Amino acid sequence: MSSIPFDSLVADQALISEHDLPGHIGKYRVLRRLGEGATSDVFLALDEFKGSEVAIKRMRAWAQNSRGGDTMGNRFFAAEASLAGRLQHPNVVQILDAVPDEDAPFLVMEYVPGITLKHFCRSDRLLPLDQIVELGFKCAMALGYVFRQGVIHRDVKPANLLAVLDGQGQVTDVKVSDFGSALNLNADQTQVHRVGSLAYMPPEQIEGGDVGCHADIYSLGAVLYHLIAGRPPFDAPNQMALMHQIYHQAPQSLVGLRSGVSAELDAVVMKALAKHPSERYADWDSFGRALSELVTKQLIPLARLYEVKDSERFNLLRSLEFFAGFGDVELWEVVHRARWRRYPVDHALYKRGQEGNSFHIIAQGEVEVFRDGNKVATLGTGTSVGEMAYLAPNPQLRKHSADIRVTQLCTTISFTPESLSLLSPECQHRFDRGFIQVLVRRLHAAHESLAHPRRIL
Repeated sequence: MSSIPFDSLVADQALISEHDLPGHIGKYRVLRRLGEGATSDVFLALDEFKGSEVAIKRMRAWAQNSRGGDTMGNRFFAAEASLAGRLQHPNVVQILDAVPDEDAPFLVMEYVPGITLKHFCRSDRLLPLDQIVELGFKCAMALGYVFRQGVIHRDVKPANLLAVLDGQGQVTDVKVSDFGSALNLNADQTQVHRVGSLAYMPPEQIEGGDVGCHADIYSLGAVLYHLIAGRPPFDAPNQMALMHQIYHQAPQSLVGLRSGVSAELDAVVMKALAKHPSERYADWDSFGRALSELVTKQLIPLARLYEVKDSERFNLLRSLEFFAGFGDVELWEVVHRARWRRYPVDHALYKRGQEGNSFHIIAQGEVEVFRDGNKVATLGTGTSVGEMAYLAPNPQLRKHSADIRVTQLCTTISFTPESLSLLSPECQHRFDRGFIQVLVRRLHAAHESLAHPRRIL
């Protein structure tokens, strides 16, 4: 039933021995073995031209050549190979290249050191609830992006979701991997059916019929259930009994299975696990919003109350006019590259005469602008302040001419010219367009003030 497991990207010290390690695969120098799947081996290798590490998934010769070459392994390879270079999202493992070698074709992928979410499915290793919801939101946004590219994953499970770790071993991000079972809606060739992992499969996928994004929504719901409860939504001693449960039984409520699980969290997961596709979330955005609201409305325990979560950041950006022209990938760049802060009432955002080294876009809240002790403006959600730090041609023009003070609890998105330069050219272009629109509006307001001073308060 299952496709090639992708624990193979994980740098686990307890993996296979290094016997019979190839020196090179294609132009890549092999460093060590990472793991193996049903029909392939995965290696850590070095792209000596770029000086970067990659993961190489190489099909075994027997898996390619048996039964006249039309094998399941070949079809899995073809499914992933067709996506090489196509999926560009911060929460999706990039497939960099596909080499159809006659003896052992291989895929070259982004290397993600870490562990899979399978590691956190045990009852003694469970992640905090707010972190599980946050990771679920990121997976939903990534799979929504994938679906817009015409791809349905069909094997969403903990072992195919890679946890990105920081230097202290804490989970900071997640990446969706292993598209060997994917259904490419834009492809002409015959594709594999009846694939996936039974514990996370919806009824319609078990039947082998046509599936849409709702099948992946169910699977992600099952993953979230497992991460929360420490066990999957359905469990049985054999496949027939497990399928009967998936078809006919409702999952046990998460309320009471773990401390802190609210009725709202339980309802979100159960809706994703509905038996019929039409009873699940209508699309990935709907599922993502439901997960995000659990955080923003504090419907689950928050480990750090004043931390601005990535899901909250992403949805805040989507709601702001300044970022209307940004695509999802550019928005995620801003989520990760910007400095996000909450400021209390009366905090001095800028002081007159201070040289600016950052600009802020107000995501929530309000500030007031004072000149010589007199209030001259009130700026609210979606407004930028201090942008001359980025636009001014010399330091003298970067000195603030007014005091800016927080008057309502304020969440801001800030950049320095240096941090903005780290963004992709496309993202920087979007910022430039946003600032042009801000300046045009302010020039128009200044013109109106001069021409019709009584209209301007």
